[in-house]
Amino acid sequence: MTATITERPITPPPAEPPATRGDRREYLALAALLIGTGIAYLWNLSANGWANSFYAAAVQAGSVSWKAFFFGSSDAANSITVDKTPLSLWPMEISVRIFGLHSWSMLLPQALLGVASVALLWATVRRTFGASAGLLAGLVLAVTPIAAVMFRFNNPDAMLVFLMLAAAWAMNRAVADGRWRWLLLSGGFVGLGFLAKQLQVLLVVPALALTYLIAGPPALGKRIAQLFGAGAALVAGAGWWVLVAELWPASDRPYFGGSQHNSIIELTLGYNGLGRLNGDETGSVGGFGGGEQLPTGGGGMWGTPGIGRLFEPQQAGQIAWLIPAALILLIMVIVLRGKVTRTDPQRATLILFGGWLVGTGLVFSFMKGIFHPYYTVALAPAVAASIGIGAVLAWRHRDLPWVRLAAALALGATTATAWIILSRSTSFVPWLRWVILVGGIVATLLLLIRLPRKAGLVAAAVAVLVGLAGPIAYTISGLTTAHQGPMPSAGPMVRGGWGPGGRGGDRPMGGPGGPHGMGVNHGEPAGMPGGPAGNTGGPGDFGGGAGNMMMASKPSDQVTALLKADGSDYTWVAATVSSNSAAGFQLATQLPVMPVGGFNGSDPSPTLAQFQEYVQVGRIHYFIAGSQMGGERGNGNTKSESAQITAWVKEHFNSQEVDGITLYDLTSPKTE
Repeated sequence: MTATITERPITPPPAEPPATRGDRREYLALAALLIGTGIAYLWNLSANGWANSFYAAAVQAGSVSWKAFFFGSSDAANSITVDKTPLSLWPMEISVRIFGLHSWSMLLPQALLGVASVALLWATVRRTFGASAGLLAGLVLAVTPIAAVMFRFNNPDAMLVFLMLAAAWAMNRAVADGRWRWLLLSGGFVGLGFLAKQLQVLLVVPALALTYLIAGPPALGKRIAQLFGAGAALVAGAGWWVLVAELWPASDRPYFGGSQHNSIIELTLGYNGLGRLNGDETGSVGGFGGGEQLPTGGGGMWGTPGIGRLFEPQQAGQIAWLIPAALILLIMVIVLRGKVTRTDPQRATLILFGGWLVGTGLVFSFMKGIFHPYYTVALAPAVAASIGIGAVLAWRHRDLPWVRLAAALALGATTATAWIILSRSTSFVPWLRWVILVGGIVATLLLLIRLPRKAGLVAAAVAVLVGLAGPIAYTISGLTTAHQGPMPSAGPMVRGGWGPGGRGGDRPMGGPGGPHGMGVNHGEPAGMPGGPAGNTGGPGDFGGGAGNMMMASKPSDQVTALLKADGSDYTWVAATVSSNSAAGFQLATQLPVMPVGGFNGSDPSPTLAQFQEYVQVGRIHYFIAGSQMGGERGNGNTKSESAQITAWVKEHFNSQEVDGITLYDLTSPKTE
């Protein structure tokens, strides 16, 4: 008897559903957000010139020398590196190799990183909280004042923020399905972030680890193993470069700038690591933390460590506008989630961005070492995500009285914060704080009432406009103002903070009443407190003359022509103390200029003996006198190598003055 087998017809997989009108609206809104962000960030990009000349000189060097590219050297002859690992420089250097050396080609990758960061934040928040939350989060990030400045600038922070966001995006995917690849990818992104700005990227690691430890799908043992795997990926992502750099013979590579013993490990753990936390930064300009007062009075140069630091004048206008609202809304959403399952993806996203916001905010608030206002850009994605998530969930649950109360408290706190920040510079859009105050009070009261849908939409729209009006005004100011030097900031002159008026008053920096020549162009100090003020020049004349530790040199055409004459016959066309002094000459001539002592002039590179050897064999043509910094080695009592080199040059070589700059011809020794 033969059995009959009946074959069942194979059912084809369901067709991909057509895009709904809501989908189309979302992607049109996303396109508008990304295109608008791109236009804003790319508009008038070249107005920033060389931006931070310290990094611009390294970009120039890496665009003509692959060794300088790999190590992040300040000059193409590879005397010393910048005081960071080099990943953030690589996209800019590749762009310059393609398009040539100018401001636009250098800053183009930074602006594109800004657009990509907005897209990543949208994708991460949208995955668990929907389209509206993702779009609002992306918008808030795009109009955060310090983000708009740093994504048009050549500091490492643009790459840092992008990679922190990439790690968060991968972790968000890992929580969804528990696959190893997402954990490894998240760890790898953090490792690459280390190569952008070393230990600062680790600020996001506790939030990443805690998120997966609590909400990862696998059993606890496997979650722990996967986190160790992510840690290994982190080490691999950063370690390959560190290993090569450490094993490369020291005689055949540049000196690691920022270290005192030519060690990338020392740089990582000291000057760019624990020193930033405890203020013990050997070889730096000094922490000027809470206990050290400026000669002009007030708190420390980097603000006063404490819970209120982010709301001080130096930082508040850059990032603080929405921090109180973000914290209130985070608490509200956590309560809304209630007793959910351990693997709840929405709670996991809250842990991720809430941990990022609180952890990074506390570190920034209490660190005692060097702290610049632009560091706060690392908080921007967490603030933006918290606002996007919280605002949308407050709308969805507006029928609950306590949710309406939380939303009203968030808007009230935002209104008060905006009033305080805008009151610090009453000449900046003077009517804006009053509009925000009135609109904020009205919208806050409306949020307390259970309104019909259409009226509620109007109230919600007013609340968003009130919340974003201040940041947008500061962002527009940042986009329309040229930013140059080591400490960019958005917004107007702010009494007691960094801005075009500098710390201490609503006056041009370096002008009458200005504190010790603290800069001339949007908050870039010309000299440190107690140190030489340097050539302050006038507004727009950034650096001027030979420059100094904080100010890039600005050589005249005559000086540039003198340096370029026979310049190719020398390894270094010139040498001068500090990287910023060297940077302007190097960018003008596009020939290597040795930055003696690195950024601060305090690194022991080169030693006096090495410098004398270079001069003896004819590798350096000129020594350029300037504002000599780093007078003591390691902040101790021994004369630094740069000070010894300067004294030796002045004693043994003839000098000439050209357009106010003194140059010593190292091929023309004094006769006895």
